[in-house]
Amino acid sequence: MTGPRHARFDVVVVGSGGAGMSAAITARAAGASVLVVTKSALGASNTGRAQGGIQAAMGDDDSVGSHRDDTFRAGHGDGRPELVAKLTGEGPRAIAWLRDLGVEFTRDDGRLRILRCGGASRPRLLQAGERTGAEMVRALRTAVRAAEPEVRESTALRGMRATASGWLLELEGAGAGTVEAGAVVLAAGGGLRGEADRLGVGSTNHPDATPEVLELAVALGAVTEHADSWQRHPTGSVWPQALAGYALPETTRSYGATLHDADGERFVDELAPRDVVADAIARVVAEGRGVTAPGGLAGVWLDTAAIDREHGAGFTAARLAYVHNRYAKAGVDITRERVLVYPVLHYRNGGLLIGADGATSLPGVFAAGEITGGVHGTNRLMGNSLLDTVVFGRTAGRAAAEAAR
Repeated sequence: MTGPRHARFDVVVVGSGGAGMSAAITARAAGASVLVVTKSALGASNTGRAQGGIQAAMGDDDSVGSHRDDTFRAGHGDGRPELVAKLTGEGPRAIAWLRDLGVEFTRDDGRLRILRCGGASRPRLLQAGERTGAEMVRALRTAVRAAEPEVRESTALRGMRATASGWLLELEGAGAGTVEAGAVVLAAGGGLRGEADRLGVGSTNHPDATPEVLELAVALGAVTEHADSWQRHPTGSVWPQALAGYALPETTRSYGATLHDADGERFVDELAPRDVVADAIARVVAEGRGVTAPGGLAGVWLDTAAIDREHGAGFTAARLAYVHNRYAKAGVDITRERVLVYPVLHYRNGGLLIGADGATSLPGVFAAGEITGGVHGTNRLMGNSLLDTVVFGRTAGRAAAEAAR
């Protein structure tokens, strides 16, 4: 909605993915007046594209300590210990909060379905259907509207400067104008679609995932951590052309899909951390052991047919219906045919350095989600991104409301 030319709010949230919406809901619950600024539609983000699931220590044989250790190890020991501890320690509470908002996590015979994913020492991945991120966006969007912050869609942050009482933001687009804020939450993502376009490589990111908000904060003097560390999703689709760049979710490998070179040889533990799997695929192709698709791109085989061989006919169609249907529309039956994959740019591991309260080095400016650094180290466990949006989105929203007061 279009706001007045000039206004003041306790908290301005820039970005409306999982982190931004979590921050807005929490800041409103803390009694703050809130403006959400989003350059497209509310909820349009990388969050909604996340298929695999969300990690949290919910299993009977799991613990937040084990989740913490797995996260720290997968990030090559580069994560900030206090941030890794907060991310994993608040996992169960984040799941409970999402349930309260209406997220229905998948159950089998009444028990939560919990899968093991790459880099995890035990099953820890929860799902809400096959597109957990989209289900989270649905519930969060409903909660944002119920909380009634002001929302300015099709509005971008053009600039901001510190004032005696907080920050003055310049907005452009449908909600153009100037806005005073007691505190600001930056939750505009890591912007890897913009980086991918610049480099001329494929990306799983939403078209609006560009890095100008991160760059603006850096220009203002914000300290960063591992901002140049990017993650590739190991299994980006190479063929058919209609699905080029689409990332087959890690659950395909959790369920038993295996990776093979041109000679049919397996060459990596499919449930190793993402960087290990992606590096192995790239190495095989570089050594000439890959397979060239009709369009000229090279990749390796992901044997999705192995899933039904292991679990029985119909398992893939039931558990991976979205993936199965996408390939079927492109003329490929993944229960009978292998698919060609190659790593594709996926996630910025680092960004604005934050403290355990979500505060950046800029006074009164907080951050959450993929725009931040220190949470994941230099490699991220799948499923931890959605958890990050909730844990640090809520943290930043609460801290910003307190700072504004």
